[in-house]
Amino acid sequence: MHPISKRMMEIGVVPVIKLEDPQRDAAPLAKALCAGGVPVAEVTFRAAGADEAIRRMKEACPEILAGAGTVVSREQIDRALAAGAEFIVSPGLDPELVRYCQEKNVPVYPGCTTASEYHAALKLGLEVIKFFPAEQSGGLGKIKALAAPFPQFKVMPTGGISLKNLGEYLSCPVIAACGGSYMVTPQLIDGGQWEEITRLCRESREIVEQVRK
Repeated sequence: MHPISKRMMEIGVVPVIKLEDPQRDAAPLAKALCAGGVPVAEVTFRAAGADEAIRRMKEACPEILAGAGTVVSREQIDRALAAGAEFIVSPGLDPELVRYCQEKNVPVYPGCTTASEYHAALKLGLEVIKFFPAEQSGGLGKIKALAAPFPQFKVMPTGGISLKNLGEYLSCPVIAACGGSYMVTPQLIDGGQWEEITRLCRESREIVEQVRK
């Protein structure tokens, strides 16, 4: 398994971040995440300037593991990598984009929720996949069901994850880490509530450590 995937497993939670104002928010957000024991960020390309956000987060906290989310094109991959992204996340399984990331030697986690997508991911040589949208696609029950014919994968569910169900997901040995936006909501970011973000990250890490001790 790639060292970055292993590091994400150790942290256990991956904040999924949409930044509307990278110049204002990227640096303090990176510091808040690291202070809360969650030095990782999936910065979604659903917002303009995602590459700038990644660059600014890495400049503020070089130790943060910054990646790009909602990536749907080669051009976005190139922009993300030029900004310092260390992993790529896509909402669905696009073999062309997976191979492109593999050529660039960067970990890629495509969204997979069906047996056919799992099978395609297996043929592409992937070991860790994203399960998105998690709750809407059958949640932990479906993840466990798909793990029976595809035990090769570790899974990162994203979508509908919160402090209420984080422990339940992490208790399943198939789960690598859980993606979530509950600790980085637009309201928290726009309000500059960095201490609250740090608190939510610490609470998340406590759940991770309790489940995986």
